[in-house]
Amino acid sequence: MIYFKIVTRTILFYVIIMITYRVMGKREVGELSVVDLMVSLLMAELAAMSIENLDDSIWLSLAAIATVVGLQILFAKVSFINNFSRRFLEGKPSVIISKGIVNFKEMIKQRYNLNDLLSQLRGQGVKSIEDVDYAILENNGLLSVFQKEKRSVVPMPIIVSGALQFETIHEIGKDAAWVYQLLKKHHLDLKDVFYAFYKDGEVYIIRYQKKDQVYKGERYS
Repeated sequence: MIYFKIVTRTILFYVIIMITYRVMGKREVGELSVVDLMVSLLMAELAAMSIENLDDSIWLSLAAIATVVGLQILFAKVSFINNFSRRFLEGKPSVIISKGIVNFKEMIKQRYNLNDLLSQLRGQGVKSIEDVDYAILENNGLLSVFQKEKRSVVPMPIIVSGALQFETIHEIGKDAAWVYQLLKKHHLDLKDVFYAFYKDGEVYIIRYQKKDQVYKGERYS
């Protein structure tokens, strides 16, 4: 009877966790942020406790897992809408290499050492730091690399979810006034811009149309 309970609960929690990840929209471990990883560990611990403590009602663990998943979905929606919440919960990408120059200050801030950098560069087939134009450490710990010989111009995000990206704007030699002037020129509001990036002297803007929930991209200069 005990073995039957253990097997039954193991199968049940296996299915529940699989469904949970589908709901959360995650398919690979590399896609998980720090918050997602924390949720994963918490769910695994709750499932393990239920399997070990057979005398406790299984509904206690199910209620706890449902609460955790509900909070995660809620936070995901809030962070999608609000830029400050997204940065607070998930952090922001860090530019490790900019125009071929390694940003050691940012590496120290992120506790990201040279061995980590070289290892991830090798993992993407990059032989030397000298071959890299830009390298960005994403929120999930993965490194996005733009090599000098493989690109003409790196697209630089200047607006994300209606919020100005001041570091990037400064990187391209512009300021906030320039962005507002561009938006005003084309009769656009900052809050209506889902995503905008600067590339090769032009700005590509994806507008968020609330009426039909469609993203529409256009070029501006």
